Amino acid sequence: MAGGKETPRQKMIGMMYLVLTALLALQVNSAILLKFQFLDQSLMGVNGKTVTDNAGVLTNIKSSVSKNGNRPNDATVLKQAQEIRQKTSELVNYIHSLREDLIKTTGGKNKDDENQYANPSAEDKVAIMMIGAANKNNGKAYELKEKLNEYARYIKQFNPDTPNKLAFDGKEDPVAKNDKSQRNKDFAELNFGETPLVAALAVLSQKENEVLKYEAAALQKQAQKVGADMVKFEKIFAMARAESKVVAAGTKYKAEMFIAASSDAITPKMSFRGQPIKVVDGKGQVEFTASASQYDAEGNSEQTWKGQIILNQNGEDKVYPIEEKYIVAKPVIQVQSAAVQALYFQCANELNIQVPALGAVYDPSFSATGAQTIKGAKKGLVTIIPSSTEVTLSVSSGGNAIGQEKFKVRPIPKPTLALIVNGRPFDAKRGVPAQGIRQVSIEAISDEGFKQLLPNEARFRVTKWKAYLVRGTSMVDMIEVNGPSENLSRFAAKASKGDRVAIEVLDVKRLNYRGTAVDIKPSGESIYNIPLN
Repeated sequence: MAGGKETPRQKMIGMMYLVLTALLALQVNSAILLKFQFLDQSLMGVNGKTVTDNAGVLTNIKSSVSKNGNRPNDATVLKQAQEIRQKTSELVNYIHSLREDLIKTTGGKNKDDENQYANPSAEDKVAIMMIGAANKNNGKAYELKEKLNEYARYIKQFNPDTPNKLAFDGKEDPVAKNDKSQRNKDFAELNFGETPLVAALAVLSQKENEVLKYEAAALQKQAQKVGADMVKFEKIFAMARAESKVVAAGTKYKAEMFIAASSDAITPKMSFRGQPIKVVDGKGQVEFTASASQYDAEGNSEQTWKGQIILNQNGEDKVYPIEEKYIVAKPVIQVQSAAVQALYFQCANELNIQVPALGAVYDPSFSATGAQTIKGAKKGLVTIIPSSTEVTLSVSSGGNAIGQEKFKVRPIPKPTLALIVNGRPFDAKRGVPAQGIRQVSIEAISDEGFKQLLPNEARFRVTKWKAYLVRGTSMVDMIEVNGPSENLSRFAAKASKGDRVAIEVLDVKRLNYRGTAVDIKPSGESIYNIPLN
């Protein structure tokens, strides 16, 4: 049960080993004995196929060495492979001899049915042969343990993935160490104590399978050195490659279909832009954020990415370059605002910037020339405060530039002034009775369109003005007012028919989005004359 990738056959054997271990913990009955026998027969069948495969690898190594001219290094590899086969055969033959001895010791085969054993249980006889007499620990299992672990040490020099041991005591076994009743047993007791014949035979088959598995891995390593490794492609899948990833309506789409395959026996190295990438099921995982600096008139930019696949062949790494073209389509920036054509100078212009093509991955950030930007609380919201006559807004998502939008900047519409006398709009043609002038107010009225677009910026107020009572060319009285309204009753007490009241507006303020007062110059006249009659 070693690390590294396993073939489907090896995975099946691993599952059978777990079943075998579980069955060993159960009380033996005739049904369980049959299951042990089935496991043993299945394992022996797989082992026979593995021996054939391993012999084939050795044959391929011989052929490759001969084809390459029997180079000294290749000859050394062949010699090592032959030695691996010899060592494995010796151990497998030893395990087979134990099988034969166990069958013979327990009564042999059934005379009426050669496929059945005369005594499939025979736990005592199995224990005496494999463990030994009471407290002597001189049974065959101890010798088997030494041979298995000696083989593991030998084969590890050719395949580093081989475990240090193939025969474990209970405290080392990955399954038994978690069982209080099993963890203190040694290898012999764990595998052959209170064990019926058919179970003991299944244990031997499983150990033989492990030996053959690690032999196969070691031979494959040797084969790779001379280019004779047998690669079986377990995964075959259909692939297609389009001539272009972007196709306009009315044009032809062209693509190639082909068969691709991967093998669990080999893991090619793959890189993208000079960096190694993750390989899953033989396929490299390429992922990056698409970007482009220049687009054509249709908003497309043809790009190319390059990678490499490195595969060991004939003992040498062969590099297969990959070059793939793709089209980066310029994302369309949607500006949602009533004032998308122009912004207002030194005002908080709130925009909603969306890029529908990016969907859920849209993570915007903003910068601007000619303006200050304030990112909003919701995705895509941004407030722009222009400081020049033109603003260029740059939009990025996740640190990648998306595009730019340009805006003209218009001045703030000047407010108009409205004079209110005694609660009514002033009518210059009618005038005001000399003793009737009382409350005077001056309102600063915003442009209606500007007010609808930016209500928080359209707050105007007259903050300072002067009123004069004038008779002919002489000033009779003067009042200075801070605020939009004032009661001029004192003028009424002094006024005579034919006098006039002159109003001079001195200061108008605008409250911006921050609540800060900003000086503003109103539109039209700032001096009014009110005739008294």
